[in-house]
Amino acid sequence: MKTPFESVSSTLDRVLTGMKRGRESFKPDLKPQEVGMIISVSTGVARVSGLPGVAYDELLKFPEGISGIAFNVDENEIGAVLLGDYWRLKAGDEVRRTGRVMDVGVGDSLLGRVLNPLGVPLDGRGEIVTDGRLPLERPAAHIMDRAPVSVPLQTGLKVIDALIPVGRGQRELILGDRQTGKTSIAMDAIINQRGKNVLCVYCAIGQRWSNIAKTVTVLREKGAMDYSVVVTAGGNEPPGLAYICPYAATSIAERFMEQGRDVLIVYDDLTHHARSYRELSLLLSRPPGREAFPGDIFYLHSRLLERATHLREELGGGSLTALPIIETEAQNLSAYIPTNLISITDGQIYLSPSLFDLGVLPAVDVGQSVSRVGGEVQRASYRAATGDLKLAYAQFEELESFARFGARLDDANKRVIVHGQRIRACLMQPEFSPLPLPEQIAVLLALNARLFDAVPPERMAEAERAVRASVAEVPEEMIAALDSPEAFSDEERDEILAAAARALRKFSDPVKS
Repeated sequence: MKTPFESVSSTLDRVLTGMKRGRESFKPDLKPQEVGMIISVSTGVARVSGLPGVAYDELLKFPEGISGIAFNVDENEIGAVLLGDYWRLKAGDEVRRTGRVMDVGVGDSLLGRVLNPLGVPLDGRGEIVTDGRLPLERPAAHIMDRAPVSVPLQTGLKVIDALIPVGRGQRELILGDRQTGKTSIAMDAIINQRGKNVLCVYCAIGQRWSNIAKTVTVLREKGAMDYSVVVTAGGNEPPGLAYICPYAATSIAERFMEQGRDVLIVYDDLTHHARSYRELSLLLSRPPGREAFPGDIFYLHSRLLERATHLREELGGGSLTALPIIETEAQNLSAYIPTNLISITDGQIYLSPSLFDLGVLPAVDVGQSVSRVGGEVQRASYRAATGDLKLAYAQFEELESFARFGARLDDANKRVIVHGQRIRACLMQPEFSPLPLPEQIAVLLALNARLFDAVPPERMAEAERAVRASVAEVPEEMIAALDSPEAFSDEERDEILAAAARALRKFSDPVKS
């Protein structure tokens, strides 16, 4: 029997023998690593030397945990876009390659969260464990992988769903001057997706933190954060974060789309994105073009918005609907960025400052707004309800401007103005209060049938509420049929109109009735 000392000695010999064998069999895996050096640091960019093998768009690692992207790959130096606190860096600091491009975490765990383009949570609810990672820059779906836009995306706004409809997989631009309600329209669209199996991604670019906090608060109060992701780069963040923000948000949305889900993404707004790109380009001495934007500014947004599509059923049938927002200056739709985006997207919703000043909210200028795709997928109930509403409204606006000069109008033109005033009143809608489809159909049918023409203007809001409440009198099977692509029958139309007429009897103007 071995003594304790002998047992310990035997164990020690075995351990030493094993260590010797491991040392002799170890073969170090040595890999060369390129290490460069910062030449100079500017606002959000750095010039780096000593990385001869670096590729365009490659992720670089700087001291202090700061990341960067190889933006300019010149013969003797690299121009890098910095994605962190660039003021902590100085000339002479080391820079290392990573051998990969910038990516972002994706997955269902992002729903309900607020994060920056690097995937860092900003809502104080702890770290986010994602299912995987996707590159920020990804090629758009091939044309043979795309399916026609076939299902409408309801925004809950009467003026859009009736006159400028949006389909799932479409790109519809929202543009207008500052403070005309562009964000409110996008927020209404997000809030209206509750219970419709549509996920939402809200991308805030270069906004004040107070505005972002207000937006998140509204989404939480309306229960929309349960199916939404907020990706944001604040106005005081480095321009590099604003530059990659929409691409990170799109990669997050694409993962949901590839799983066969319908997704709505809002870019608020791409004017700040273009300005950030211009700032980076000028700092890195890229040649400026029109309005000092670099020559590839069109490609900047086209490669982003082309990723919005409707996939074929063989690929899951998911869709990504984009609502990019841009800001115009003094109603100038022919400026460089607006014309670029109008040519890329499938239509635009223009918000008029004149209508906004008159209190017509949402201030959508129907004459200058168009949807090049949504009309093809609009429900039959909407087509029956709207009829020639857009034409009647356009005639009213033309006559209204003519009548301001004191011109005398005949009875027919007066009826056009009375009807147009009722159309305008019915299309007005408070923010963050999207309407369900049946209530919209009831109001639009009554409007198109001129049932509101006998209602005094001061009682229009009350009369509209009564018509919306009258939907409860319509049989449930008829209500369910309204959201069907099938033809809208005369029986359904007459039933809804009869309920609306009964609701409007007490509002009729005795002079006109």
